[in-house]
Amino acid sequence: MEKNTSLALLLGTFLVLFAIWYASSGSPPNNLPPSPTSVSIVNGVQIIEVLARGGYSPRSIEAKAGVPTVLKVKTQNTFDCSAALVIPQMSYRKVLSPSGTEEIQIPTEKAQGTLKGMCGMGMYGFEINFR
Repeated sequence: MEKNTSLALLLGTFLVLFAIWYASSGSPPNNLPPSPTSVSIVNGVQIIEVLARGGYSPRSIEAKAGVPTVLKVKTQNTFDCSAALVIPQMSYRKVLSPSGTEEIQIPTEKAQGTLKGMCGMGMYGFEINFR
């Protein structure tokens, strides 16, 4: 009986330590740094910045419609499925490098309505609402 109690105590300690490690080591979608200014216009070109890491941030972006646009997707040690970027309306599909910036040209005719991007598995997503 004493052996079973010791084993249960050891297993319980392991589970608690694992839970603490898991909670502090991951980068879940809600743990993304805020993006205070994700849209800017430079020399007549609209630039939208999105961080891909444990999801996408920001998840919803308001942008100006009918303006030449560049979507800059930044990665920072991104090794999850958000590195596999898909933008169905543009037939865009690419696995991003783990760290860097991918610049995606959005044609003026595509800069209308809502443009959605997602990871290759469809778990994480973002949308750009052109107004």
